Amino acid sequence: MKTILVDAVFTLIEEDGNVFEEMHELLEEFPNRKIILTGANDEQMETFKLHDAPYEVFTLKHDPEKTDPKYHEMMLEHFDLKADDVIYFEHGAEAVKSAESVGIKTYFYDAERKDLESLKKFLVDNLEK
Repeated sequence: MKTILVDAVFTLIEEDGNVFEEMHELLEEFPNRKIILTGANDEQMETFKLHDAPYEVFTLKHDPEKTDPKYHEMMLEHFDLKADDVIYFEHGAEAVKSAESVGIKTYFYDAERKDLESLKKFLVDNLEK
């Protein structure tokens, strides 16, 4: 069963540090493991309340950033996963390209549009039943 990689701030975690509840409810429809990806440092972890996030959180504290393919390689190694074991949705276009460059199936989530229907379609179409 594939793991769902979830972008943190401006996607699942709103600017005020609260969870985007409608997205959380959508994610809860899937039994898959979820991991929140962020670049947050210790201060940002507090600011955005990431210690209280509903899923486990992975950060490299901006060293490197998610826009660097090495971030994704290190994350996969940390969790003993392969690119084929995960799908990812992310609001940063450069981070999307970075994840795709290491073979991760990635969906660009437009944080302004908040199109949960398209996100759900991506999840349904790319997760094993």
